[in-house]
Amino acid sequence: MTVRAPLAYTIPEETATLARSIVPHGNLLMTITDTFGMLFTNDQFAHLFSSTGQPACDPARLAMVLVLQYMEGLSDRQAADAVRLRIDWKYALALPLAHRGFDASVLTEFRQRLSSDDAQCLFLDTLLADLHRAGFVKARGIQRTDSTMILANIRLLTRLELIGETIRATLNQLASREPTWLRQHMHPEWHERYAERINNYRLPKAKSARHALATTYGADGFALLTALTAPDTPRTVRTLPMVATLW
Repeated sequence: MTVRAPLAYTIPEETATLARSIVPHGNLLMTITDTFGMLFTNDQFAHLFSSTGQPACDPARLAMVLVLQYMEGLSDRQAADAVRLRIDWKYALALPLAHRGFDASVLTEFRQRLSSDDAQCLFLDTLLADLHRAGFVKARGIQRTDSTMILANIRLLTRLELIGETIRATLNQLASREPTWLRQHMHPEWHERYAERINNYRLPKAKSARHALATTYGADGFALLTALTAPDTPRTVRTLPMVATLW
């Protein structure tokens, strides 16, 4: 994949008009945009991409998405949905209202490029420079940045979502293919926990809450696997596609 020409950052008029009509006084994302504009440029990430091939999504926008994603504690799928659906995100990313966004896997791939090239420092070094120019950071002061933490937290949220969604999809397939077996082994709390897609929920921001949720998902997964591997479990249940994925 190749990087396109330098990103021309101009908020489309229709996006700006609608955003201002909905939130006349702005919100945090709009204030950040009005103060700093696009935090990154495509040139900063050009070395992460090949000189040939299909054009990639603008890395400057993808980097901005990762920052917004961290601010709001979203998984990759939730962040991709926000790009498609939220007016303030389109405003911050200078996207037209009709922009359809991109698949969540694009964020995963971009984060892998950053990690493999040790380019994480681009994030907060760039932000620190912008804060200094705006007068929010003074010379000879103390600043502490940790871009690795941002990427690690986003990765953890995405993994939590994937684990929960795998259990949910397995239960759904069992309910449609082997409802009798599932009724016999279903835990009462599973219906409430996995009734809707995991990305419909806001995953917790606190480290302790994330650990608790991961522990809960793990316990549910082991309980389901224990039932699936019991000697009296029919082969038709064990050989379902999602059961194989769960294993």
